[in-house]
Amino acid sequence: MLLIAIVLGTLVAGIGSVWLAAMLSFGLLARYTQHMLSLAAGALLATAFLHLLPEAFESPAAAKDLFMTLLGGLVFFFLLDKAELWHHGHEHHHELDPGHSHGHGHDHDHDHDHDYGHNHGPGQQSNGPESGSWAVLTGDSVHCFGDGMLIASAFMADLRLGLIAALAVLVHEVPHHMGDLMVLRSGSPSGNRALAIVKVSLAGAVTAIGGLAGYWLVDQLRGYLPYFLVIASSSFIYVALADLIPQLQKRLSAAETAAQIAWLGVGLGLVSLISSLAHGH
Repeated sequence: MLLIAIVLGTLVAGIGSVWLAAMLSFGLLARYTQHMLSLAAGALLATAFLHLLPEAFESPAAAKDLFMTLLGGLVFFFLLDKAELWHHGHEHHHELDPGHSHGHGHDHDHDHDHDYGHNHGPGQQSNGPESGSWAVLTGDSVHCFGDGMLIASAFMADLRLGLIAALAVLVHEVPHHMGDLMVLRSGSPSGNRALAIVKVSLAGAVTAIGGLAGYWLVDQLRGYLPYFLVIASSSFIYVALADLIPQLQKRLSAAETAAQIAWLGVGLGLVSLISSLAHGH
């Protein structure tokens, strides 16, 4: 039963986030793109601070050791980001047409709406469609595998935590996949949306493989489960504070600022709602 829950949770997070990203990029939901950043930041922070970390600190593990793990995790994900392996990155806008605006910001959006963020390194924009596409899909797959392991760790601790973690991954992967879809579509001679969605969906499905690997690994090292939860928390906190929130810190009108705060609150509330519903079951 637990294994089935992990597989379903990772598939929903991995592939569902791609489909939602497609709707936000190409569909009727495009006007809500910027709001997704605020919602994702709220969901990630709520999941880390209200659920994963409290669960870890309720274990017999020493608080000092858990805090050291949290600090080490933040540094680790920073170094991965610098090495362009964690694939949250910041420079899809180098690969996109600066005039290709959707009217709403996205990853590392400043004044241009094509900042869909994931750093593939300077100069990659000149490497051609195939090179750029493979870089995107490879980085995407590595990142999704890691997400699957984090979701599995949460499920191993508690079914409710697993559902919350899967929700948090789904939400924060949406901006990530939007950038991938735009890069793949711009790199296709025909600009084929469906092909781009299929390719990114296949990469998203790697989340389930990561979930299976995580299930086996955590099962073998069950005594270290609190540390796995803290590492998952450090990932969520890093993404929220290093990737999402900086994109929201720009000059906005009072109405836009209010909407930004409201959507941040929606993210916090959504995690709490899912938690209460899951706990009720």
